[in-house]
Amino acid sequence: MANALAENIAHFARALRIAGLPVGPGTVLDAVAAVEAAGIGSRDDFYWTLHAVFVTKHEHSLLFRTAFEIFWKKRHLMEKLLSILMPVAPAAPGKPDPVSLRLQEAFFKQAESVPVEKPEIEVDASLTVSDIEVLQKKDFAQMTAAEIAEANRRVAALVLPDDAIMTRRFAPDPRGRRIDLRRTLRRSIGEGGGIIDLARRGPKMKHPPLVVLCDISGSMNQYTRVILHFVHALMENRRNVHAFTFGTRLTNITRMLKAKDPDEALAACSAAVEDWSGGTRIAPSLAAFNKVWSRRVLSGGAVVLLVTDGLERDGTADLARAADRLHRSCRRLVWLNPLLRFDGFEAKAQGIRALLPHVDEFRTIHNVAAVADLVAALDARRPDRAHDPRRWMKAP
Repeated sequence: MANALAENIAHFARALRIAGLPVGPGTVLDAVAAVEAAGIGSRDDFYWTLHAVFVTKHEHSLLFRTAFEIFWKKRHLMEKLLSILMPVAPAAPGKPDPVSLRLQEAFFKQAESVPVEKPEIEVDASLTVSDIEVLQKKDFAQMTAAEIAEANRRVAALVLPDDAIMTRRFAPDPRGRRIDLRRTLRRSIGEGGGIIDLARRGPKMKHPPLVVLCDISGSMNQYTRVILHFVHALMENRRNVHAFTFGTRLTNITRMLKAKDPDEALAACSAAVEDWSGGTRIAPSLAAFNKVWSRRVLSGGAVVLLVTDGLERDGTADLARAADRLHRSCRRLVWLNPLLRFDGFEAKAQGIRALLPHVDEFRTIHNVAAVADLVAALDARRPDRAHDPRRWMKAP
């Protein structure tokens, strides 16, 4: 194989690694060896040869295909690279493309190695916003790979409030109002029947179970991953935290998220979930949860976080029925919808209007600041009425 082609494969692998794919030096050598063994018969053969080596997860296929089309295109290659590196006017508001952002960052870092003389520009940053404040309010779907990693660290560092609730059970309490006769008699036997202090008990306090139901369809992929990092951090500090994903089916990922390393936990979830970045069937998924898991995980005044955009493809009657039963089974149902990030959002979709009457709060979850607000709102003794879903139900 010509040295030029091997060098191009190495540069291509470096761009993929910067964009977020787990590509190491050994993978580059495997790619060169695979191309040598398979030969270069056609463009499709070359594409699938590299795809077999570099792509190890289904969600990386789109990123690889976009990068391949840009990097290995004969005509207009320089125009595409220049269009990525040159500053452009801000685009019209719309749905951001995280794949394009990550590729822009990857090719931009590749071009940083070329020495270019740049004019010195002095900028007065005395009245600008800090990087931390920008990251707090930046949409997850607009973040680069490095910003997503920093957002995950900040979300994992959030501290939950003390939302312990009173249960019907009792625990030893020296100031309790009830006398614990059994413990008193045991003390008396140990002291030989002498005079002892009465043992008392009071109401037992514990944190309520927290159940997270995450939509993993294509439109929710970037938001769900950050939420799963948040759930992983919760599991390290609390008990009775359960996580489920749903796209076209329901999957319990609680055991996978208990791994110590968050990257290993997310990798285990991706391997266990078969419908990641696929379609959405909210009603059958909620019905399956109500039938199989509700009695197991919703006891003790559980709080349920439903993370979805509410865009249901099936009938809304089944969705309303499943949401109503879920609402009746838990103490509090909070709907987290990233579509609320848009100022002109209106509850016009049938799936959204079917879910709204059966939730207690309707919140957005598109950036770090929204996750921090959610953490503060989980305090059971301070119900937040600013996110009442009834005001959205008035929309036509």
